[in-house]
Amino acid sequence: MSKETERQRWQRNFADLLQELRVAQTGVQILFAFLLTLPFSNGFTRTTPFQKDVYVVALLAAAGATAMIISPVAFHRALFRQGRKPELVRFAHLMATGGLGLMLVSMVSAVLLITDFVLDRPIAFLLSGITGAWFLLFWVILPFARRNWGEDDIDDEEDDPRVLVGD
Repeated sequence: MSKETERQRWQRNFADLLQELRVAQTGVQILFAFLLTLPFSNGFTRTTPFQKDVYVVALLAAAGATAMIISPVAFHRALFRQGRKPELVRFAHLMATGGLGLMLVSMVSAVLLITDFVLDRPIAFLLSGITGAWFLLFWVILPFARRNWGEDDIDDEEDDPRVLVGD
């Protein structure tokens, strides 16, 4: 079994990030499209000022997430064939992380908007809080807790974000 070169590692890290971004990009684009069409639906006129404010937060967070998650493509175009894969991987890692954070804000805001529209506000806040906690569990807590499990795993060192950001 041969060790990969540093160049191969950066190439693999970039390919892994692209796969992750494809998944996130689809989700955020569907959410963004839904939010863009929402004001044109018949029931939107019945929203309260609070719901409109929550809508704007959800919409702007989805727009920000979309921009951040797609930005590595533009960055790649600007750096194409310049041998700057490490810089591209670090940038894409930061943009993916920021984009996921904004996507979380947008999704929880969208849940709050819908639940506040159909349920009493205290229930809406409770369900939105549970939704936010659920996302944090699977997107932050479990992945970071997993970092210390099975330290003999072969890929852990290569996939460690500290390697991507700190190199």
